[in-house]
Amino acid sequence: METRRVEHMAGGEGHVILKDLLGEKELNGKCGMFAEVKLEPGCSLGYHEHHGESETYYILQGFGEYNDNGTIRQVKPGDVTYTPDGCGHALVNKGVSNLIFIALIIND
Repeated sequence: METRRVEHMAGGEGHVILKDLLGEKELNGKCGMFAEVKLEPGCSLGYHEHHGESETYYILQGFGEYNDNGTIRQVKPGDVTYTPDGCGHALVNKGVSNLIFIALIIND
C-alpha cells in the first residue's frame, strides 16, 4: 500500500494523506481510487466535480464539514457520502483530531 502526501488537493487548504488500498492493476480500470484518506486538523479537500465517475466516502474517524453539491452538512464516524456523476463535493476537517475516511471512485 503506497502512501502519499498531496498539497492543496483540488484547491483545498493544507495537505491530504492518501493510502492506496488497491493499486491501478487491481482496480483494472473499473475504479479510479480505493484509498484511506487522512485530513489533519485545519486541512481540506477542495470543492471539485466528478465527470464520468462517482465518489463515495465512508467516514472512519473524526468530524468534518461536507459540501454536498452546495449543501453543507456535518459528517462523523459511520456516515457515508455519495457524489454522483456531474456533481461536486468538498470536505473540511473542523475537528481537533484527524479526519479519516475511505474514498471509492467508480468509473461510469
